[in-house]
Formats: sequence, structure tokens, C-alpha cells
Amino acid sequence: MDRQAHDFWQALAGELEAAGMNGRLGRPRPLGGGCIHAAARVETGERALFVKRNGEALAPVFAAEAEGLEALAAAGGVRVPRPLLHGIAGGQAYLVTELVELHGSGDAGAFGAGLARMHASTAGAHGWHRDNWIGATVQANGWYDDWAAFWRERRLGPQLELAAHDGRGRLAERGQLLAERVDTLLAGHAPAPSVLHGDLWAGNHGYDAHGRGCIFDPAAYYGDRETDLAMTELFGGYPPAFRAGYEAEWPLPEGHRVRARLYNLYHVLNHAHLFGGGYAASAERTIEGLLAECGA
Repeated sequence: MDRQAHDFWQALAGELEAAGMNGRLGRPRPLGGGCIHAAARVETGERALFVKRNGEALAPVFAAEAEGLEALAAAGGVRVPRPLLHGIAGGQAYLVTELVELHGSGDAGAFGAGLARMHASTAGAHGWHRDNWIGATVQANGWYDDWAAFWRERRLGPQLELAAHDGRGRLAERGQLLAERVDTLLAGHAPAPSVLHGDLWAGNHGYDAHGRGCIFDPAAYYGDRETDLAMTELFGGYPPAFRAGYEAEWPLPEGHRVRARLYNLYHVLNHAHLFGGGYAASAERTIEGLLAECGA
């Protein structure tokens, strides 16, 4: 263990003690799976904890994540790791949650039904009280009464600005044309502002020891529940039983397939910004297809 890590764990033990938890930490066991933060499992003698850490400047990222986990856990329906503590220790930002022993399979149908029950928890408007992060990208929020306006101004708009900044002029131009037609694509669709995970790809879920679905690493906000369902199909990893369980609990309305393409465009654009590769071309194809849907 290097000196920086040693100082962090020593300082974290003190933070846990100050918060009324057991600060007698065993040797941390590094965990893989993340691409941004260092993660580890550590035993306290009472329970196992999951700890993420990174540079001090990323403390707001962990604070936003903790808030998202709390909102999802309060909604119920699915298992969510309970956030325990976040802050700065030993010159590093951190987030401590309960450790859920994750498995690759479980009751997918019950998981889907549970997500539908979680989505039944709603707010009075679309958005979130603060900006948070989608991967390494700031996710703009605020509160909107109109869902189409929120999606255009707080989801598509910022990503198209990033595309222009990245030198993808045609993508940004065609995307702006699509943004001007969001009202057409969402005409007659006025969803309740459901609590959302916000980044529900395959890597952000698993099953606990009892086979219950568990979600984590949220980019939470309130909005159309279809956005979460759309992302479960973007990169795969969710079996058909998951979707069947969801729709048995709360069927999706007509037109959701077209809306899913619009909603997933946000994530494809973000991947184009973060990773490049073929994501920009994929975003262009999606934009052209959606423009054709609205006769442009």
C-alpha cells in the first residue's frame, strides 16, 4: 500500500469513528469494475463496507451519488446499497456504502416489477435540485414542469454543445434540428416525474444473495420512467424476463419504442464525447432516423 492510500485509510477510520461507526478497519481489498474511481471492500469487525475514493476535487461527485442512492432507496422496490458516509479524508474524496455481495443472476422478473414500483415514486416536477454526473460528464438538471422542455434543454442541448466543442459540427447541426422537434416526437406524452436511476446500463445492476435485483452508481433525477427502461436495452445485459416483469407491473404506453431511441441518444452522445470511436456515427444514424419520424 502506498503512502497516499495508507494516509487515506487511517483518516477514514477516524471519520467513521466520529460518525459513530466502527473505525477499526481490516486490510482493504481492491475491487474492479469501475473506470473512474478506486474501489475497495473493507471489514470493520461488524460489517463489510464498500469504499470509493478519488481526488479531493471529486467530493461533489460522491455527495451527488449519495443523494441519488438515498432517493432510490427511499422509493423502494429494488435493493439499493445504503450510503453511510461521504466527505474528504487524508486528502482524498470518498463515499462509503454498505457492501452488497453481488451475483450475476437472480429473479429478473421480480427485479423488473420492483423497478416499476420504484418508478411509482414521483415528484412535482421533472429534474433534480442540483446538477450531478453521467459518467465523467456533468449532468445538467434544475426543475421543469414540461418534460419535453427538460429533455431538450437539459439532456440533448448540453450534449450537442459538447459535440460542437469536440469538432463534430455536422452531428451538432443535425442534432440541433432534432432538438427543435422534440415537442413533435413527444406530442401527447406527459409522463409523471418518476424517480430515475438515470444510468441504468448492465454494469450498474446485479443481484444480492437472495436473488433480489440491486442497482447502484446512479445519475438520479425525476423524469419519464421510459428513459430507464430504454437504457436497459441500449447495451444489453437485461434478460427478457426483466422487461416482462416490468410491463406486467406497469405497462408502457404506445409510442415508447420511438421515444426510447430519443432517450438513448443522450447516452450515445455522451459516449461519443467521452470515448469517441463509433459512437458519433451511431448518434448520427439515430438523429437521422428520428428526423425521418417527424418528417424532417
